[in-house]
Amino acid sequence: MTGADVLFTHSYFLRFDPKELRAMTPYPPLGTLYAAGVARALGLRPALFDSMLEEREADIVPVLRRLKPRVVAIYDDGFNYLTKMCLTRMREAAFTLARLARNEGCAVIVHGSDAADHAEEYLAHGADYVLCGEGEGPLRNLLGTLFDGTGDPRSVRGIAFNEGADVRLTPPQPSMKDLDALPLPAWDLIDAPRYRSLWMRHHGLFSLNMVTTRGCPFKCNWCAKPIYGQAYAVRSPAGVVDEMLHLRATLRPDHIWFCDDIFGLKPGWIGEFSAEVRNRGARTPFKCQARVDLLLRGDAVRHLAESGCTSVWVGAESGSQKILDAMDKGTTVAQIYEASRRLREHGIRTGFFLQFGYPGETREDIDLTLRMVRDCRPDDIGVSVSYPLPGTPFYESVRRSLGGKRNWTVSEDLDLMFPGTFPPDFYRALHALTHKRLRIWQGLDQARDLAREPWNVTPGKLRRVALSAYHMATVPYYRRKLNALAKPVQA
Repeated sequence: MTGADVLFTHSYFLRFDPKELRAMTPYPPLGTLYAAGVARALGLRPALFDSMLEEREADIVPVLRRLKPRVVAIYDDGFNYLTKMCLTRMREAAFTLARLARNEGCAVIVHGSDAADHAEEYLAHGADYVLCGEGEGPLRNLLGTLFDGTGDPRSVRGIAFNEGADVRLTPPQPSMKDLDALPLPAWDLIDAPRYRSLWMRHHGLFSLNMVTTRGCPFKCNWCAKPIYGQAYAVRSPAGVVDEMLHLRATLRPDHIWFCDDIFGLKPGWIGEFSAEVRNRGARTPFKCQARVDLLLRGDAVRHLAESGCTSVWVGAESGSQKILDAMDKGTTVAQIYEASRRLREHGIRTGFFLQFGYPGETREDIDLTLRMVRDCRPDDIGVSVSYPLPGTPFYESVRRSLGGKRNWTVSEDLDLMFPGTFPPDFYRALHALTHKRLRIWQGLDQARDLAREPWNVTPGKLRRVALSAYHMATVPYYRRKLNALAKPVQA
């Protein structure tokens, strides 16, 4: 491309996040691609500086000088949970990108969870406009005024901008109801060969991300919703399958990650989706995120399996009902056990998101969570500590006890930013010990299977057994460390 009207970018640099760099599961910035699709539908020429795969912020400068865009949109991918965490290293990247764009004479638009919470800071660091709430509507209207020369950009709903020494916030833009009316993401803008190469080299398959919904109507009190609030909208099964077939014909993924907050929340949707997939020959292996109570609704798990689902991650959070209730989670420990059983019965791998350190959690509650992991045997776990984000009841409950640090620097930070039951290093040791115990239990299961069916031995299975022996050898150290740190923090 020799020129562009709008250069889209985002603040998440994989290189700046050591944990995710090691995992090497990079996904294109889906929300950014949707925004680029909106610009294209206006008749504008979009381009992409994909920070996910770039080395540093300054790499945008030669792109700016070559394409000479009038507008740079730092449009963060709201479907990426790492972006939702508002990591300070990525905030710094956004500030730098905005400054570099301004230095080249570009107008700067910013959108994202962190920008919505800290519009004043982003405007102070080079942004001309911050899009608040769902971004496509305000973006469409703002670009329209900037490029057609009519209307006042400051009249656009759902934006923030500087007005003299003050920050002005216009009335909110209503959230979209008909997601099928959105243009498809501008998939052609990504460096597909590079994404494919990284995935194949590290995992032997190529995975791409899609979304079928926006928002979440549930009220877990630690979950921030600066973009969609409590609104929830869903694409039609036919529209989702249209995009699956489009990706199959163009980028040829081997696997799809449906990165919805909750997949298949609308009653009957999963069954309709499964029928659409089968009828149109669109079956592609995929993973998704779901709630355990919704997985128990009707034949949801069977329909997932029939439509190609190979892995489901659930927000288990805790094995203590007391803690789940304190979180306003709306689920039960019994539902976690039953959902795990049904997923396993249908050959679907299970991942548990676990959260330690919620106020009031005791050692007994932690032991209940470890017991749940042992009993349910998820295939994988993601362990974190309670993370107070602005706009949540949880944040308000601990706000006065927060120190100067309000966000993690990178995703493996794991700093408990309020006085917990135990000191922060306790939870870091607990993080390691929980992973080790799961791998031990899985290794023992594998050893028993091999003893029963020795003809099914493979290098991978032997590796898992060997690793469980290693974890067994190191667990006593972490257990001693945990016990030494287990003295409750004095209020």
